Amino acid sequence: MLSISQFVHANDLNNSHNNDNTIVVVGDSLSAAYGIEVEKGWVNLLRNRLQEYDPDSNWKVVNASISGDTTAGGLQRLPKLINAHQPVLCIIALGANDGLRGQPLNAMQTNLQAMVNQCNSTGTSLLVGIKLPPNYGDKYTNAFHQIYSNITKENNIRYVPFMLEGIALQDTYFQADRLHPTAEAQPYILNNIWNQLEKLLTNIITH
Repeated sequence: MLSISQFVHANDLNNSHNNDNTIVVVGDSLSAAYGIEVEKGWVNLLRNRLQEYDPDSNWKVVNASISGDTTAGGLQRLPKLINAHQPVLCIIALGANDGLRGQPLNAMQTNLQAMVNQCNSTGTSLLVGIKLPPNYGDKYTNAFHQIYSNITKENNIRYVPFMLEGIALQDTYFQADRLHPTAEAQPYILNNIWNQLEKLLTNIITH
């Protein structure tokens, strides 16, 4: 999760201001298909799901996820992404690396709040949460996870409490490093996110 690599789908570079149905995903390796074929990552599966769900709306999904990224990195990159793609929805899936590096939680919350504020300029946000391993201690891990709930309540947006829900304790769904999900895990991750995302789509489509 801490190595640096970037995945941007080739079609993402062709998106323009004229597209009214662009979703930008700003995440880390959990969203960048680290260690697996990019076509099998949950973001690419989301492209297929959207086509099936609403074939008439011409959805575009920009995967701006970078392995090793933190909330500070996402915040720094976000203005250019918003300007380039004018997304109706930002899926913010960051924080794991902040936690694994033991970074100050108040800074993480500030960064996520600023990202939500920026995304509100063109649309709305879906916040995707993660949980830390128990060896980081109850106090830190609980405070870390609470940040996602805090941001959600303060901004009246939807969030996914834990993107790895249902698979986190199953070794068969993780690569050898025990940090990065396998290709087989990606549909489960998508379903966790889709449960909240689908509730947003109707409002986006009707507006």
